[in-house]
Amino acid sequence: MTRIEAIFTEAIEAHRATLQQSASVIREAADRMRRTIEADGKILTFGNGGSAADAQHVAAEFINRFQRERKPLAAIALTTDTSVITSIANDSDYDRVFSRQIEALGRRGDIALGISTSGRSASVLAAFRQARSQGLTTVALVGPDGSAVHDHVDLFISAVASSTPRIQEVHRTILHVLCELVEA
Repeated sequence: MTRIEAIFTEAIEAHRATLQQSASVIREAADRMRRTIEADGKILTFGNGGSAADAQHVAAEFINRFQRERKPLAAIALTTDTSVITSIANDSDYDRVFSRQIEALGRRGDIALGISTSGRSASVLAAFRQARSQGLTTVALVGPDGSAVHDHVDLFISAVASSTPRIQEVHRTILHVLCELVEA
């Protein structure tokens, strides 16, 4: 039981520290998302690996439902169209797989929600640069060493955790908080 208790304690501490550090930024992100949806804008989500799964998960929550029946909210996970992703990666560069999609799909006032546990993913950084150049609001969910992203986003939310699993757990909680607040 000692290892199990240690994992739970570490997760609880990571959540508590992130809450203390980022509650107001999370609230601002939810407010901007709500205003974007009300203005007929959309939320574009992206990330690599586990963060890609989280991007898809939050887009599904917005489109279908989170906790209650309601009209669908416009969200697109830029991690799902394998033909687009592989053609960009093959014909250009993997670093452009999200930025090229933002160039095509993003409109001024939309939200670009990027997730990176390291905060150093070249494809996520390129997407943020593209999104800002087009007038999208940029929101980053990163780990504690996400400073490479900081200057490229409007809202910076860093999970206070020391390992990738704990960072991902905090990110999922933040994404659920965003869904709940926007849905409300």
